[in-house]
Amino acid sequence: MIKRSLALVLCVLALTFSTFGQKTSKKTSDAGAPDKALMQKIWDGWATLDPANVAQYYAKGDHTFFDITPLKYNSWDEYQKTVTGVLAGYKAATLTVNDDAQIHNAGQVVWGTATIKTDMTEKSGKRDMGAFRWTVIWQKEDGKWLIVHEHCSAPIS
Repeated sequence: MIKRSLALVLCVLALTFSTFGQKTSKKTSDAGAPDKALMQKIWDGWATLDPANVAQYYAKGDHTFFDITPLKYNSWDEYQKTVTGVLAGYKAATLTVNDDAQIHNAGQVVWGTATIKTDMTEKSGKRDMGAFRWTVIWQKEDGKWLIVHEHCSAPIS
């Protein structure tokens, strides 16, 4: 009897978790849901080197954002303040969402992944080119999709 109950519980758990692993259609019933075009729009905003140009996409309050450097921010305000100083060393940037972008709609939460191609020019004239990974989670707040968590990381070279 115990083995039978355990088998039943394992089957139910397997079915439950298998639904989380399914890819959802890139087309959603919510016409305003995040998509690859929005992903690129966000990175075009970052390419202006002024975080104020992307503030509209980020949720305010206590949310965790991981960036390439430094390690972690605990709110959009902290993120914006610190990144403004980092970006001050650059005079130009092009940030491109690569073709590997994926969007997964889970109702009131949408998450996406992509690699981002970078081409940035420091004020000294030195050109920095590379790529990094981006994972982003949007949540619908007051009818608007806002980033509530973000993780950027670069491969170890």
